[in-house]
Amino acid sequence: MARELAKSTIERLSGKLDEEQVRLENIIAQFEEEREEVRLSETSAEHSADPDSSEGGSLAFEMEKELSLEGNTRDLLAKVRRAQDRVTAGTYGTCEACGQPIPLARLEALPYVTTCVSCASSR
Repeated sequence: MARELAKSTIERLSGKLDEEQVRLENIIAQFEEEREEVRLSETSAEHSADPDSSEGGSLAFEMEKELSLEGNTRDLLAKVRRAQDRVTAGTYGTCEACGQPIPLARLEALPYVTTCVSCASSR
């Protein structure tokens, strides 16, 4: 059974969340920068390949992959911010489904989680 977290542990994990937020925001900014560069150079032959050609298909695949990675990064950032809100509210480390403490090992691995393993697997 997990126990409630000490204030120092919450502060340490909160620091990890803050670092992760900065890291994810930087990644998103980089995606946006790269997308803007592509948009500005869209008239170049490199980015306007025939969509039916293999080169066009490769470009489309790469664009889809980049959009998917950006979406995943934004989702993770939302989870980090939600966990930060829970730190502020004083509910961090408590499962939002069952109200039991989330084990420290789980929070160490994924500091942005808001549910215990049992509740997460039952969703």
